[in-house]
Amino acid sequence: MLNCIALLAVLLVTPLAWADDRDKANDLLRDATITFNEFVADPNMGWFRDNVKDARAVVIAPQVLKLGFIFGGSGGNAVVLAKDKQTGEWGYPAFYTAGAVTAGLQIGGELTDVIMMVMTESGMNALLSSKFQLGADASIAAGPVGTGSQVATVDILQFSRAKGIYGGLTLEGAVITPREDLNAAFYGRIVDPVDILIRHTVTNPLADRLRAAVAKATLSRPVLH
Repeated sequence: MLNCIALLAVLLVTPLAWADDRDKANDLLRDATITFNEFVADPNMGWFRDNVKDARAVVIAPQVLKLGFIFGGSGGNAVVLAKDKQTGEWGYPAFYTAGAVTAGLQIGGELTDVIMMVMTESGMNALLSSKFQLGADASIAAGPVGTGSQVATVDILQFSRAKGIYGGLTLEGAVITPREDLNAAFYGRIVDPVDILIRHTVTNPLADRLRAAVAKATLSRPVLH
């Protein structure tokens, strides 16, 4: 409640900040759409392509890691879409941020794109909380590359792409939190992840391009126009 009150005060005092956050949300949405389409088209992402239809939600995070930096040092933003259990329709996006990892994630190349598939009810419940830690509040594992691979049952599967580097790295330890500022700016009012992902109380046609891409890949509903 206090977070919502503080956010409302900021938005009322500095309306220009809301416009700036709306632009950031739109840019992130555009990048997420590009990232998702690139994953689907990647010949190395056969398992992802074949199984994304079974995900409860997808977390799309462009440009999570940069060369020589641990994830917590640079941070990353993400777009989340959830699938309605009754209709199979992919809803509108919620915006999140991830960070606070202090060790274990340095790599030799640049990790530019990450997509996580939320596979279980426990994973969804974690996603709907005010904050959760990958590996502690929800189990996570690197998703398999190629086709026909077997994978252990976990809450969240992570897939990553970066200049030929695939798999083998997870964001275990990362703390995931909603971006209240971007969510409010994108939908024009204060809204939380449950309202967006479960209750479907807000919409914005600017997200339809991403929704169409995910719907087409999962064959869960007709493609939007």
